[in-house]
Amino acid sequence: MKLTKIHAREILDSRGNPTVEVEVTLNGTTARGISPSGASTGEKEAVELRDGDPERYNGKGVEKAVKGINVEVGKSVTGLSFEGQQAFDDHIIGLDGTENKSRLGANAMLAASIAFARASAVAKGIPLYRQLVEREGYVMPVPCMNVINGGRHSDNNIDFQEFMIAPHNAPSFKESIRMGEAVFHSLRSLLKAKGYYTGVGDEGGFAPNLSSNEEAVQIIMEAIHIAGFAPGKDISLCLDPATSEMWNNGKYEFYKSSKERITTDEMIGFWEGWLKEYPIILLEDGLGENDWEGWKKLTSLLGDKVELVGDDIFCTNPSIIQQGIDQGIANSVLIKLNQIGTVSETLKAVELAQKNGYNCFISHRSGETEDTTIADLVVATGAGHIKTGSGCRSERVSKFNQLLRIEEELGDRASFAGINTFYKKL
Repeated sequence: MKLTKIHAREILDSRGNPTVEVEVTLNGTTARGISPSGASTGEKEAVELRDGDPERYNGKGVEKAVKGINVEVGKSVTGLSFEGQQAFDDHIIGLDGTENKSRLGANAMLAASIAFARASAVAKGIPLYRQLVEREGYVMPVPCMNVINGGRHSDNNIDFQEFMIAPHNAPSFKESIRMGEAVFHSLRSLLKAKGYYTGVGDEGGFAPNLSSNEEAVQIIMEAIHIAGFAPGKDISLCLDPATSEMWNNGKYEFYKSSKERITTDEMIGFWEGWLKEYPIILLEDGLGENDWEGWKKLTSLLGDKVELVGDDIFCTNPSIIQQGIDQGIANSVLIKLNQIGTVSETLKAVELAQKNGYNCFISHRSGETEDTTIADLVVATGAGHIKTGSGCRSERVSKFNQLLRIEEELGDRASFAGINTFYKKL
């Protein structure tokens, strides 16, 4: 397909920080891509390019990244024909010339990569999920909805970053969303009745000050009951404590609450206790990204009991994922487009994980936008579960709405993943 125009601009994400939007025109059709941004980030993520000017957006402007697309990339790709996504992505990776995409910026490169994928789909007259991966049958994901925010995603006293519900006992994605929203609204009423704050954090989950991290789990369990569902049978819990943020001089510190510091073995024991007490089916980043020996122990002890998702430890990077596979670390990989910086590299990460018996958990970022690419990505890859925030805030709900459209379009060609998506490969 011949690329006749590429244009970038600076726009805003859900936190009011600048990000990059790119428009690509292929064969006379134009589409856009937007890059998200994370708050708790892995050390090995592809690097965003920010301006660093304190007088403008506190240094977070992206005019340099925009200029890189409009000038350097534009001159290089305009008028060229690309055989497909891989060819385009390889071209801009070559232009950047760095290991971590720091020269052009992963934020600029991802936006361009998404725009190319979307323009390709429009030019062919097919949905984006088919452009990404052509499959015989498609699976609609279980939405893992972030109902209480803590950690770096809020200003409260909760150490753990994400407390999620997974409404898996449903016949369809549409019904699963209804179940999740019922719990979300029950939780709001319950928090209010208890005198707790009902404002929301970065990802749309409630962000109250609570007596402990465990109280967050207990209140969610109560809200599930109030909404008329059975914890474990209908709706289970998923956690992302983001423990890399807790790692401090060789121990895990409950930095927002008790200030207690515990060892790796004690942290593993902590999770073992919670798994016995509560219907937790997924634990993401249960240990920090540099605690590889701890991850081996965690996986050996709990890997047959719960989906153990590696986020910061893998950073959607195929070479690091391979190291984890070789060392028996985790049994699932979190997939974030902007951690690696192009669509084709993201698909390679998914393929590698799935071929080696690992699950893939598709994810948004805390600094999100109206771009809904991850909704198509989770359907394209058959990953079976996605996290994209809570049941409010339009940058979160936009992904749910896109999935509702996809499910309607697919009709009986799609099935709902259900509980087996969490256990089938464990």
